Amino acid sequence: QVQFVESGGGLVQPGGSLRLSCVASGFAFRNYGMSWYRQAPGKEREMVAILFGTTNRPNYADAVKGRFTMSRDNGKNTVYLQMNNLKPEDTAVYFCNAAGGIFPWGQGTQVTVSS
Repeated sequence: QVQFVESGGGLVQPGGSLRLSCVASGFAFRNYGMSWYRQAPGKEREMVAILFGTTNRPNYADAVKGRFTMSRDNGKNTVYLQMNNLKPEDTAVYFCNAAGGIFPWGQGTQVTVSS
């Protein structure tokens, strides 16, 4: 059974930082590209970062480029998202999934950027 457990969200002021983690299980993690997604209230889920292997460079959505950094640890079946210089428009529930969002979604972790 595929499972994703996201953590690390919270309330942060504009300009602040958070580091999200996502532990995956139930599939051959190291063989899959992984992505971070987010869904803001009233909006569709969007991809913010994708990474295919530990030696490849991640690709980012334009809205987060230069502020977010995605990484992965295949030994821990975990992906990370370091988020710096957060903006109010980054407020959303953040999810991880295999590239393409092919597995059932986890519950996500709420990120709220507000003063």
